Amino acid sequence: MTTPDPENKDRVFRSSGGIAGGVLLLGLVAWLGIDALFQGNGRTPWLALAAMILVVPLIVAFTVRPAVYANEDRLRIRNPFRVIVLPWGQVASLRSGYSNEVVDRSGKKFQLWAIPVSLRARKKAARREARAMASGEDTTRGLVQGGLRNVPDGPTRAASDQAMDDLRELQEGRGTAETAQGEGVVVRWAYEIVGPAAAGAVLLAILLAVA
Repeated sequence: MTTPDPENKDRVFRSSGGIAGGVLLLGLVAWLGIDALFQGNGRTPWLALAAMILVVPLIVAFTVRPAVYANEDRLRIRNPFRVIVLPWGQVASLRSGYSNEVVDRSGKKFQLWAIPVSLRARKKAARREARAMASGEDTTRGLVQGGLRNVPDGPTRAASDQAMDDLRELQEGRGTAETAQGEGVVVRWAYEIVGPAAAGAVLLAILLAVA
């Protein structure tokens, strides 16, 4: 397998809160499900098994799985049920509102699940910036850590907004590069998630139907 060029490594953006929540949910499902499997009577173990096959992939899909990978040539978005690969030359814009999304040149929108918008974080960062400006501090200074810039006394931008700023900077700098044009947008369904979840749903439906 070819070793990636160190200068073209992916920068990874993920939601630490989402991952932490997913791990807790998986632990809870495992605890309840295993208890039902070994302690339940009658059809209870089978129902518990079917429910786990359905629920575990969905929890993973919406919490642990989402990620955004960016390098000099392309943006790769791993959403709950799809993987989208967009060369920078195919990216028309990166938008931030109540959600963060990328728009390709054909007008299609793809949500960035791994970079959720936090209105609370925005308000907190705005208050910090206002205090910094009132006291005459330089809010543009900072250190680059993990792909995000943070000022020593606290960020004056919400983490998700700063991540989008970094992605826009990459898109603006690499959008016209020859190696970042590609052949178009590639979308692939995450069958490793859809398959088990569908199997669990079918099994659960059959068990409930024959009750």
